[in-house]
Formats: sequence, structure tokens, C-alpha cells
Amino acid sequence: MSPPVALAAGLAFGLLFEHPFPQPSARASKVLLQLSVVGLGFAMNLHEVIRAGRSGFLYTLLTITFTMMLGILLGRVLQVNKTCSYLISTGTAVCGGSAIAAVGPIVGASDEQMAVSLGTVFVLNSVALLTFPAIGTWLGLNQTQFGLWAALAIHDTSSVVGAATKYGAGALQVGTTVKLARALWIVPLSVATAARRNAKAKIQWPWFIAFFCLAALFNTYFPAGRLEYGILSELAKIGLTLTLYLIGSGISIATLKQVGHLPLLLGVLLWLVVLSASLALIRAGVIAL
Repeated sequence: MSPPVALAAGLAFGLLFEHPFPQPSARASKVLLQLSVVGLGFAMNLHEVIRAGRSGFLYTLLTITFTMMLGILLGRVLQVNKTCSYLISTGTAVCGGSAIAAVGPIVGASDEQMAVSLGTVFVLNSVALLTFPAIGTWLGLNQTQFGLWAALAIHDTSSVVGAATKYGAGALQVGTTVKLARALWIVPLSVATAARRNAKAKIQWPWFIAFFCLAALFNTYFPAGRLEYGILSELAKIGLTLTLYLIGSGISIATLKQVGHLPLLLGVLLWLVVLSASLALIRAGVIAL
């Protein structure tokens, strides 16, 4: 099945039934996502990866800065808890649940604050994966435009790759590369957060991104293994589909109730600004690769 269908099936299970293994499923989805991203690298050209990553660097820096500032401001206006507001802004600006998981311990977030922030981001991820391909088709976005938009406007890597896979091979290459370049900002953001709060930062280095580049290197310079690379790439797509099902199954009615309306409203408003602004700039040619 396609990634959106897998996510929808997972959501149906999570909303209708009680998950028997929530913690193991969450851990499995994280590991499987990282392995799948590395596997996708075997279908990428390293020169294109470097070009897209270099071109997307400035856009990523500007969108992260803008999103963080706007998110904190909206949080104050809506009177959302400061820690939740910071975590939701971080997840929207960088890479969803991974960024929240990295920054949460640094800011001393409670389990409830982590759950609310992660729940908000996961709900919006689901909406993005299910709607972005249809919106892109309706607006007539080309492969590069859609991949860039998905990378800048969707929170988690899994949903970016899922939406881009649905849209096409070109969108997948651009979306994956720019999104991984965006995910690297977990490290400087964690360090900056720790410095501001005088905390000892325990940085979660995204090593899987380095292995993704290594896989692309093999695909580019060692063509003798193309058959094996193709198999690994296809297995990665299956792994991603399973990852999205596991993520969807972790969203329950209890999770939605725990999120509450104000944090969710903050996440929605912030996300709508980011997705509409990035889409307008991409269609106008201001943001391009």
C-alpha cells in the first residue's frame, strides 16, 4: 500500500482500538525510520544530494529562525505554557518529533508537556501527508517545487518522505535531501537552548544522515552494485510505509484529548503560516533549487 494509505490504516487502528504495545511500537518506528532513510540513500546521486543540501541551506536557516520567533510570539498571545510553546515551535521549525525529543530534556519538559507537544506535531503530520500530494497536483507543482515545499512545510522526516514518494521520484530526492539538511539543525538548536538555560546539553547527533550520504556515495561511485542498491531502496520504501502505519497507530482518542485545544491551535496557526508562506515563495520563484 502507499504511505498515505498506511498512515490512514494506522490512524484507524489507533482511534478504534487500544494499542497493546505503545512503547515498543514507538521505539520500533524511530529505528525503522532511520534505517529506511539510509536505505533511500542507495537510490540518490551524491552530487544532487550535495547541490540540494547546499541550495536549501539558506532557506532552511531563514524558515527556522522565522518559525521559532513566530511560534514563541503566538504562544504568548494564546497563553500556551512556555515550555509547550517552545517545543511545538521547535518541532515545526526543525523536524517534528525528533527535535522535540532532543530539546525536551534540555528545557526540563515534563512527560505531559512532551506528550502534548508530540501529539500536536503528529496530528499535523498526518494531515500533511494525507493532503499535500493532492494540493500539489491541484496547483500543478513540478517535482522539484513539491519536494522543496514538503521539506520546508512538513514536520517529520517520515511524512516528508511519504508525501514525496506519493508525488514522484524527483520530489522524493529533493524532499529527502532538503529535509535531512533541515534535520541537522537539531544540533545547533540544542546547543543554543542549553546555553540560554545554562543546562548541560546531551546532544542527540543525527548519525543516520551521515549514513544516508554514504549510501548515496556508493550509488554514485560504485555502479557495480546497482542491483543490490535497488533492492535496498525498495526495502527502505516498504520500511517507511510500515513506519507510517506504526506512527498512525500511536495516535489515539486519549492522545487527542491530552493535547487540548490551545496547544493544537498554536500548532495549526504556526503550521498554516509556514506552509502558505513557503508555498507562495516557491511558486513565485523566490525559493528554488
